[in-house]
Amino acid sequence: MKRQRGWRWLMFGALMLAAGLGLDGVWIHAKAALAQLLLARAWARSDHGRETRRPWPWADIAPVARLSVPRLHRDLIVLDGDNGQALAFGPGWTSGSAAPGSHGLSVISAHRDTQFRFLQMLWPGDRLHLEGPHGGSDYRVIGHRILDSRHERIPAANSMDGLWLVTCYPFDAIVPGGPLRYVVQASRMNLNKATSGSLPESGTIADRPGQNL
Repeated sequence: MKRQRGWRWLMFGALMLAAGLGLDGVWIHAKAALAQLLLARAWARSDHGRETRRPWPWADIAPVARLSVPRLHRDLIVLDGDNGQALAFGPGWTSGSAAPGSHGLSVISAHRDTQFRFLQMLWPGDRLHLEGPHGGSDYRVIGHRILDSRHERIPAANSMDGLWLVTCYPFDAIVPGGPLRYVVQASRMNLNKATSGSLPESGTIADRPGQNL
């Protein structure tokens, strides 16, 4: 009963937020917006992701990083997984990639119609800041690619030192869940070429069957 009451409160809050924002009761947008508020509170109590803090009592997700895009004034809490359930509430870190803030390739995914819709507005030279358990790191966008998840796999975490932001493509697709992925590629700043490396000409990205971004 306690769990049901909590979920009803979450639904009620999301619907009220939808009405206040003029979103015409679109549930997915309201839920994503409310979830980020609750996740921000959990992140503030997590010691920058070093401690597990659940955003609500029955949650099986927890914040693991904070992604900021200064030019676009975006500030998002990143969850500790990128399965379908996690992505319903916010961007998710791919566990097979480097931990946020550590050296290596970190991969973060989110839905194209909520948190990562802004990816299409990122341009080479834009700065990204990723804060995680291993500290904060700045990245500079170097480009984007459109990949086919049916034929390509994610590279090893130690194959490069950078950040990939991934969402479904095209952004205005009527039917979700297609095979194409839009990938923003960024390299770590303040490192020389010998340590930062470069992203390969034919990047790769993994896909989980049935996962809609």
